[in-house]
Amino acid sequence: MAKEATVSSPDDEGGAVRQDDLLGRPAPRGDWGEPVERLDELYQWVEARALRTVDWYLRDRHGKKRAAQVLRAVAAVGVVAAAALPLVDVAGVWAGAGEWGYLALLGAVACLGADRAFGLTAGWMRDVAVAQAVQRRLEALQFDWASESVREQLGPTDGSAGEAAERSLAVLRRFTEDVSELVRAETADWMVAFRAGSAALMTQSLAWVRWPSVEGAGAQPRFPFPQPGVRAPMPRQRPPEPPR
Repeated sequence: MAKEATVSSPDDEGGAVRQDDLLGRPAPRGDWGEPVERLDELYQWVEARALRTVDWYLRDRHGKKRAAQVLRAVAAVGVVAAAALPLVDVAGVWAGAGEWGYLALLGAVACLGADRAFGLTAGWMRDVAVAQAVQRRLEALQFDWASESVREQLGPTDGSAGEAAERSLAVLRRFTEDVSELVRAETADWMVAFRAGSAALMTQSLAWVRWPSVEGAGAQPRFPFPQPGVRAPMPRQRPPEPPR
């Protein structure tokens, strides 16, 4: 989770709001007798929501990136130590140093496993990817909104003022749905990666477990019963001899 932060936006009535997650905000309400002002307030609300989303993902990546870098640095040092300590032992500089090489290699594997299990490297990469995607979509929205504003100032040549307002609302709605879809897709990827990491750890832990063998419990019987639908083989019998 990202650190709790205090942010403020134009739609906050009381000022600063404590934010530690992607929380929804109520849409601005007002008299739609002045549609131009209401559309401008709605655009500011949508833009502030997108900026909060980008800020949340950029803040969320910091802790994951630091932890991933520390684990990978420790793993690299462990691998180098695991390769160098046996050579030191062979050279006679440090007797018994080869045994510490196995411990260093085990530590490196544990660090890489922790990075994969907790999804640190993959997590901060997803955060950066989503933040950049939302930022690109926000830039497109800003140009689309500027185009609609210029068209409105020049006059509604493509229809009435009501149709121009509908086009503006459609632009804002499409942008909001795109941002929500980006967040939903990232959450789904995180769930899949979390389940895959847990399953990998469970499989690796079970691989090291040696189940006790109980005599007669898992042993194959000497004369197994035939499977259902399979005809049991009959022993060959010697044909009777003709009478002499």
